[in-house]
Amino acid sequence: MAFIPSRVKYRKSQRRSRTGVATRGSQISFGEYGLQALENGWVSHTQLEAARVALTRHVRRGGRVYIRVFPDKPISKKPAETRMGKGKGEVAYWAAVIKRGRVLVEMEGIPENLAKDALRLASAKIPLKTRFVRRMAGA
Repeated sequence: MAFIPSRVKYRKSQRRSRTGVATRGSQISFGEYGLQALENGWVSHTQLEAARVALTRHVRRGGRVYIRVFPDKPISKKPAETRMGKGKGEVAYWAAVIKRGRVLVEMEGIPENLAKDALRLASAKIPLKTRFVRRMAGA
């Protein structure tokens, strides 16, 4: 399952700011437990896939996993040892822009200790500081 957009309006994008706090997607909406980002940055489509695989393997196909972010930002890169100029490089990978407070992954249908272990393994695949969060009572 490749996390890349099927089509985009523009092939390449500018980098933009990585600062700020997530106003949307900061609460657990679908599952019981989640992984929340504590810093800003980019998460590539390969890192997201590695985290997904780590989660599903650890819970042995039990429970349900919700990936709350999608890599829709094209990151371009010029080839190694290339002189400056001659335009913008080709798209190297796709990334999801993550603001602090954003819930990246959610899980449900498994015990809390198993979810904590699985999300700890998934957080090792993501290049940001994260924390384990659980759904608030009544929410």
